[in-house]
Amino acid sequence: MRPEEIKKEISELSLSEKLLLVEDIWDSIAASSPDLPLPEWQKKELDKRYTDYQQGVLELHDWQAVHEGLRDKYK
Repeated sequence: MRPEEIKKEISELSLSEKLLLVEDIWDSIAASSPDLPLPEWQKKELDKRYTDYQQGVLELHDWQAVHEGLRDKYK
């Protein structure tokens, strides 16, 4: 199937179908490329955050509380 045909098919999907398709695409990328490149600056930031977490420096938030806060903020 050509890219133009794929785009046309996608445009005819409902929003929920499009979201499921995006999820499937990301899953297929992750499955086929387990060693996606990660820039050095990103590795350093992740290491720093993990160290901060281990030392109790970071304040952790429950994901439900974060979602509620975002919903309230962007109503």
